[in-house]
Amino acid sequence: MDPWLHDIESLEAISQDRYTRQVVLRMAQLTQEGRLEPFLHELSGDPELDDATKGFFAELAENESFLLAVDDYVRRTDRQH
Repeated sequence: MDPWLHDIESLEAISQDRYTRQVVLRMAQLTQEGRLEPFLHELSGDPELDDATKGFFAELAENESFLLAVDDYVRRTDRQH
């Protein structure tokens, strides 16, 4: 089992925050398509995001396996009501 699977709290925190979940899932998709760099450039220039948020997403972008783990976790735990 990969080490990131042990960090359920991080996966759950991301999945519970609607905005963060949407952005991270988009980042996972772009990573799979090899198109993450333009997205990160756009995020870095967004005046509505603070530096801490920009740093958070830049750090996530460096960890492809975690992005894919979030994608997998959200898909497996998503419940339709």
